[in-house]
Amino acid sequence: MKGWVLSLLGIVVSVSIATAMAVAGSQGGVSVAGIPLFALCGVVAFSIQWLLFFPAYLFQTEKFYDLAGSITYISLALIAVGLSGHNDAGSLLIAGMVIVWAARLGSFLFIRIMADGEDSRFASIKPDALRFLMTWTLQGLWVFITFSAGLAAITSAQAQTPGLYAALGASMWLVGFIIEVVADQQKRNFRKLPENRDRFINQGLWRCSRHPNYFGEILLWCGVAVSALPLLSGWQYLTLVSPCFVYLLLTQVSGVKMLEARARRRWGEDPDYQAYLRQTPALLLNPWRLRRTSSVR
Repeated sequence: MKGWVLSLLGIVVSVSIATAMAVAGSQGGVSVAGIPLFALCGVVAFSIQWLLFFPAYLFQTEKFYDLAGSITYISLALIAVGLSGHNDAGSLLIAGMVIVWAARLGSFLFIRIMADGEDSRFASIKPDALRFLMTWTLQGLWVFITFSAGLAAITSAQAQTPGLYAALGASMWLVGFIIEVVADQQKRNFRKLPENRDRFINQGLWRCSRHPNYFGEILLWCGVAVSALPLLSGWQYLTLVSPCFVYLLLTQVSGVKMLEARARRRWGEDPDYQAYLRQTPALLLNPWRLRRTSSVR
């Protein structure tokens, strides 16, 4: 009963947070058939997740969960640009950054789970309909809040001429995107080698940070927020919480916290891993670590 209540509460809270953000982000934005386009994007984000929940639960699979999130990002970007009537460079820049990131990450995660066969995080969740529905609902919230600053800018009633903020934001996005792509590929290559099956990665960017891919993702979303900043006004400034939301999600919910706990169970007694924990930041890149001879355990 307790699990049922918590799952239902999680769904209600997620929808409530999204509703509040929809109201704030719609201020000063365009409307379609009398409905604020920003709020409509929020409805679409949740609708896609809830529709896909049914086949996922029916077939007891999480294989297209991450891919669904990426498809939702791309869908919202296309809807926002298409229905806003904006073809200004600022809106297209923000939409383009999100689409490129989502397409790359979604395909990467889909290929990975097809190779692995399953995602262990969902093992105990899939059989419980309400808990599984809650995870899909949380993904809808994740997409909408993370993209909120960018969506508010794209759906703004005013057009944007790229300037200093756009250049700075695009630069941040590019650096973050490169870091995330390189870190993911380095870890993928590392895991392909049979001798690394029971070892932790301590090479390349993973020598500078225990989670460089997450650092890159947080940085690129900060770049999207910076690019969106000139078009925000009033309550829309609340959408700037988006990179903070990404940070909290990746460090306290499904990312760093979960992976660190798993790693400590696996290598916690290993002196080399203990040294790695002491010497390597959890998130921020420490470039000085690259000067030392790389090692793998």
